[in-house]
Amino acid sequence: MSKKITELFNIQYPLVQAGMIWCSGWELAAAVSNAGGLGVIGSGSMYPEMLREHIQKCKKATDKPFGVNVPMLYPDIDKHMEIIFSEGVKVVITSAGNPKTWTKTLKDKGITVVHVIANTKFALKAEEAGVDAIVAEGFEAGGHNGREETTTLCLVPLIRQAVKIPVIAAGGIGTGRAMLAAMALGADGVQIGSRFVASEESSANLNFKNSVIHSAEGDTKLMLKQLTPVRLLRNKFFGEVQEAENRGASVEELSALLGRGRSKKGMFEGDLDEGELEIGQVAALIKEIKPAKAIIEEIIAEYNAAKKELLNGF
Repeated sequence: MSKKITELFNIQYPLVQAGMIWCSGWELAAAVSNAGGLGVIGSGSMYPEMLREHIQKCKKATDKPFGVNVPMLYPDIDKHMEIIFSEGVKVVITSAGNPKTWTKTLKDKGITVVHVIANTKFALKAEEAGVDAIVAEGFEAGGHNGREETTTLCLVPLIRQAVKIPVIAAGGIGTGRAMLAAMALGADGVQIGSRFVASEESSANLNFKNSVIHSAEGDTKLMLKQLTPVRLLRNKFFGEVQEAENRGASVEELSALLGRGRSKKGMFEGDLDEGELEIGQVAALIKEIKPAKAIIEEIIAEYNAAKKELLNGF
């Protein structure tokens, strides 16, 4: 197992929990960090003072490193960064924007910076900007995704050969076998999101968690490519989006259909008809809601067993 990520973050396992909107509060971040991974607070769905509260609660709940995910498109990003600086957060994962905007400022504050990308072009830009590591997120991932639709199986080797800094694989990873496969492709660690949505500590609504564990193969699809690509679980809202896209709806019409608060309505409030339900393809493999610690223990045990199995086969 590569030590680049464990040494970079000072954690036990090269496993990062994704900072998912409406699902990744302080309870999940602290539980993952306490279990040996890097817990991450998802700030994209939080007002600035709410982010401060989550950071402070996380610091009380764990003495292990944790991070904050900051989508660059967040309207009050300056306020989020001020809170991150004042609260002494050590790791920031930026996404959905230009890494040059904040990387130097973060690094000057002594913060470890990771940037999420979905293609080689932006991986090179992130490396040039001075980030410490890259999350290479494949097409299988939940939430917002790359327009290129490059799968993790193809993306990770492409990014590995393009950059010299550590690479964290993401997209479709929810088991120990998938973690081992990502390492074989050249990743130094993995980022896992969907599997932690269905954890006891996740701030996702129980209705959403149950819809995830009862989902099947083919129940998710990448939608809204004209706006910003997002992988959604099939429901009434999904059907409305699909119908609109099939008849060639304009960007303005799709924006109006999406409206405001759809993701909160679905993932946080549990409206399984009108809400936006963001989840990855790996949801089809998730069949039980468990504590984050049990999830990590299961993944690491399966990783080690699969590695031993492969070694014994040669």
